[in-house]
Amino acid sequence: MTDSTAESLKRSLHQVLGQLETFDRCVLLDYPDYLNLGDHLIWLGSVFYLTQTLKSKIVYAASANTFSAAAMEQQMGDAPILLNGGGNLGDLWMPCQQFREHIISHYRDRPIIILPQSIYFANADNLKRAVEIFNAHPNLTLFTRDQFSYDFALQHFHNCRVLMAPDMVFQLAGMPDLSLNLPVSSTILYHCRTDRELNRSCIPTLNVPNLVVQDWASYDWVLGANQSSLKRAIAQAVREGWQRGLTTPREWLSRQIWLSAYAHNDIFSNLYNPAMHRQSWSFMHSGLYQFQQHRLIVTNRLHGHILSVLLNIPHVFLPNSYHKNEAFYQTWTKDIPFCTFVTDPSHTQAAIEELLTHTAQTPFNSSIRPIAY
Repeated sequence: MTDSTAESLKRSLHQVLGQLETFDRCVLLDYPDYLNLGDHLIWLGSVFYLTQTLKSKIVYAASANTFSAAAMEQQMGDAPILLNGGGNLGDLWMPCQQFREHIISHYRDRPIIILPQSIYFANADNLKRAVEIFNAHPNLTLFTRDQFSYDFALQHFHNCRVLMAPDMVFQLAGMPDLSLNLPVSSTILYHCRTDRELNRSCIPTLNVPNLVVQDWASYDWVLGANQSSLKRAIAQAVREGWQRGLTTPREWLSRQIWLSAYAHNDIFSNLYNPAMHRQSWSFMHSGLYQFQQHRLIVTNRLHGHILSVLLNIPHVFLPNSYHKNEAFYQTWTKDIPFCTFVTDPSHTQAAIEELLTHTAQTPFNSSIRPIAY
């Protein structure tokens, strides 16, 4: 398998998003002011698509917690509002949905675009409210990122323009910034989420040497996003100085070299709140560094799968607590030979062994990932 897989998904993303009317200014909302690296990758994909492909200037950007209607309205003029993509359209992560519904309810005077999302509602009343709010908007475009969500949206959001596109992270495909040129050890990473999306019926028992079990490395950091200004400053000092500095000097040094070479300062400097985008860019390095040092990944996170596809890392992909992972895989990535989707946890061990054998015979990523035992 070559880089053409991620590149072809990037082309598919551009083809579908290209159906939007062009706009030279826009608002981008729902910044992930939390530590899920996958959502920071989504944000960066959105930023780079809007600024580099669409040539649109982001005149206002905010998270749900930092959003200010007055500040946005001062900057936006007649610009459309874009809501960032992800896996939080529904009632599993209610604060995200509540913010989305608030924006759609209060800004019916302009186009609103929801970037590619997975959809999941467990409660009929929550779905009913969302249907009423979405369908009341006269110009709402909803991008879904899998066939299940697309069919669901067509069924319920009949007054919306519904389209299907890959995840925004595929905008990053082909960027030279993705390769850190790290030597790869003999370790295997079991990248396992432990939150409400953990599928407890699909937890494999792995008997493999050199196994490392982690969620995103970022979940060991402090953030302080919702604290006072003083507490936020202290948290940032602890995170950047201690957790991402003194205790992880190799990653810190790698990140400094990477940031100096590919800082994208010109892009971020021209956007609203440059520091916010730079934080996501810095966070992205930690995800790259975490993944590229392992020879194989086992993951139950969708963006563990997507990042592995971007980096050409052989991996086993497991279900999450609902249809999101499998639906995305079946829609977009099922033909990738260095990925195996496993629904029965007892098959995980065999999938690992098969991928390791296949990789030894056909090293998909050996040109950028030298093995160092």
